Amino acid sequence: MNAAAALKQYHSVSIRSLVAEASPHRLIQMLMEGGLSKLAQARGAMERGQLGLKGELIGHAISIVGGLRDGLDLAQGGEVASNLDRLYEYMGSRLLEANRKDSVAILDEVTGMLRDIKSSWDAIA
Repeated sequence: MNAAAALKQYHSVSIRSLVAEASPHRLIQMLMEGGLSKLAQARGAMERGQLGLKGELIGHAISIVGGLRDGLDLAQGGEVASNLDRLYEYMGSRLLEANRKDSVAILDEVTGMLRDIKSSWDAIA
């Protein structure tokens, strides 16, 4: 096994271990951290003209936002959950637009929204 494959395997095991031990609150934090990371990477790929990588990374970010949205309990969450549902839906559509238009500004907009949500979520702990 080469070093890159070994590192990838280690990272995979490490993430699975963190997920298995995480509280539901921490899992949401991890999703948000992952989303912010993918958005930053997508921004870099966009700036470097790496269109394939940009699309892949934005796709990952869309999946993460979708996962956050799927995790909402609309029956129990009331107005807050409804507002987050609409916001996550908006973020997903904006990310599709950012990919289509190669727009750093839209990526920055979504990054700012996700960062604000994460900041509030972190304060709950």
